[in-house]
Amino acid sequence: MSDVAAIAQSIVSMQAASTQQALHIEMMRQNAEAERGLADMLQQSTEQMQAVLPEGQGQLVDRMA
Repeated sequence: MSDVAAIAQSIVSMQAASTQQALHIEMMRQNAEAERGLADMLQQSTEQMQAVLPEGQGQLVDRMA
């Protein structure tokens, strides 16, 4: 009977470890998703804050200056 109990205990331990790993992976996935969202918000903010130059300015660089 001790072999059966040892096997059952091993199975329960493996299932607990598997559940813990699955939770850890899900937490990492959600964290990465949140960071992507933050990066997107920062990118949008940066794009909106860029100065708008008058027509014809900012297209050529004067290397003599």
